Amino acid sequence: MLVTGKVHKVGAHIDTDAIIPARFLVTTDAEVLGSNCMEGLEPGWVNRVRKNDIIVADENFGCGSSREHAPIAILGAGIPVVVAKSFARIFYRNAYNMGLVLLEVGADADKLGDGDTLEVDLDAGQIKNLTTGVTVVCAPVPQSMQDLLDAGGLVPYVKKRLAEKR
Repeated sequence: MLVTGKVHKVGAHIDTDAIIPARFLVTTDAEVLGSNCMEGLEPGWVNRVRKNDIIVADENFGCGSSREHAPIAILGAGIPVVVAKSFARIFYRNAYNMGLVLLEVGADADKLGDGDTLEVDLDAGQIKNLTTGVTVVCAPVPQSMQDLLDAGGLVPYVKKRLAEKR
């Protein structure tokens, strides 16, 4: 799968309350949550985002509470992929459970600048910076996680598996 989009760079230790503040947790509707994505970081941040844009973060992205609303808000904003130096453990699992792709690239995240255009090849584990010509190699999405993504997240995956066993 290929994703091409513009980079929206964020810093280190972006917590789930910055991604989607608690005052917006009155729904699980992806569109509503997406319209408030990163509101705790910068009011109106999401207004710069277009479908298939990509968040590139420093270390420990998604730290804080274990709210599933955070990856739903990112997906609802039209962002299918987050690239970071590292992710908080619970956020990592929640993201894949909700259908959000995360790619951990360590210090290579510094090669991806705000406003750059990226082409992310999830199957090959490559991130091409179309603005600078730099290619960042990362581990391809593990098959178990790809199965979750293909199904649309953990709940649809489990429903599909249960239906197959009947």
